[in-house]
Amino acid sequence: MELNIESYLNPFISVCVEVFDKQCGIAISSGRPYIVKKDFVGEWDISGLIGFTGEARGAVVISMKKECALHMVDKLTGARHGDFDEEVVDVIGEIINIIAGRAKHRLEEEFSLVISLPSIIEGSKHIIHWPGESPRIICIPFKLSSDENFVLSVTLEKT
Repeated sequence: MELNIESYLNPFISVCVEVFDKQCGIAISSGRPYIVKKDFVGEWDISGLIGFTGEARGAVVISMKKECALHMVDKLTGARHGDFDEEVVDVIGEIINIIAGRAKHRLEEEFSLVISLPSIIEGSKHIIHWPGESPRIICIPFKLSSDENFVLSVTLEKT
């Protein structure tokens, strides 16, 4: 059973903006959301993924190019990173964990959710294997003040 897009998309957008502003000290702005098919392959180098179960199932994924990930982690940690290392992977995992946890909290009025541990997918043009038979995957593009961008992809369907 599909959910109303607005009922679950707005918490993800507002939480993402808050996390980047407060946790990373980076101003971001959201673009117009769009729908992609399950077999979509993005131009991303790293993604952090968290699954949802409970009264709805699905996932939230943050995906970005290497330069954006390194910029974000450098800003957050105060250390310079030239490549994906353990700290970069940990920070990407923690950011998606914070976004998923806070969005889950805001969605609890509509349904109860349980979130998984974060998983990191690394590699050029990697594929996300989305849960469910034919989920509607909503991608929300975000732009950093440095002209870099990333996307937050969300899919939820009531169980």
